[in-house]
Amino acid sequence: MKQLFDKYKREFIVLLATIAMCAIFTIMNSNFLRWSNFLTILQQMVLNSILAVGMMFAIITGGIDLSIGCTFAITGIVVASITVGGGNPIIAIIAGLIVGAVLGAFNGFLVNNLKLQPFIATLGTMSLYRGIAYVVTGGQPVTNVPDSYRNIFNGKMFAGIRYYIIVMIIVFVIAYIILQKTRTGAYLYAVGGNEEAAKLSGVNTVRTKYIAYIICGVCASIAGLVMLASLGSAESTAGTGYETNAIAAAAIGGTRMAGGRGTPFGTFIGGLMLAVLKVGMVVINVDSFWQYVVTGIIIIVASYFEFLQQDVQAFLARRKQA
Repeated sequence: MKQLFDKYKREFIVLLATIAMCAIFTIMNSNFLRWSNFLTILQQMVLNSILAVGMMFAIITGGIDLSIGCTFAITGIVVASITVGGGNPIIAIIAGLIVGAVLGAFNGFLVNNLKLQPFIATLGTMSLYRGIAYVVTGGQPVTNVPDSYRNIFNGKMFAGIRYYIIVMIIVFVIAYIILQKTRTGAYLYAVGGNEEAAKLSGVNTVRTKYIAYIICGVCASIAGLVMLASLGSAESTAGTGYETNAIAAAAIGGTRMAGGRGTPFGTFIGGLMLAVLKVGMVVINVDSFWQYVVTGIIIIVASYFEFLQQDVQAFLARRKQA
């Protein structure tokens, strides 16, 4: 148990903070504890958490992907167009995932082959992909997505729980397996920790970073599939600003922005904290605009906590040597 706590110390601290937040909201409004409210929290965290998983992979390698919201939108448009045109929903889902992988791979190409900084590269593709979404749709939404597709993600199982919550859990499980149980995961951490040292150790850093950005693109596509099922329509403006919440969830959960550290468990807790915060503020009747203020503050505090943790560890190491 102690080993588990030492390994996930940061994550458990965030979890305790989330529980304390739930207690505060409950004291302020007892309706916060209703089952319907709990379902709302789960539904709120699905999109941000799936996007955050992909963002986590990019950040672990020392990069970032600002284009996930646009990949999200393009996926919705492609899948909606196929299904509305009478296409098979499963084929449409596969096509959507391929779109995410291709767009993610293009980001990887810019970072690896053209040697662009990830921030600059994905800032460019953020505008490029959004422009493609507008050009393809002419700025008009694609509506009337059939129930044969929507029910795959939006159908209910029991107690009001929808299938897309299971999809989110599956995404986290797969992320855990990749990062903790495979050689690829070790390579991802190595590249983010020290890319030059990883290269000298025989790690194919180019391939590793391609994998990170492809996974990020696929996660953005999965989130787009879920959103399309929920709303029944796709828009070129979908996903605008979603990259902020994805970065926030990853950072809150302990993903180091400089790379080399991050866990699916932490990202899950980070997504949960953001969802609790947003739903809780609605329950206590706080203006929704304040959510942006609070989210920004949390990102700053989470980033500072990383430096503070490093200082404490350095201090303890010096004390031990003395």
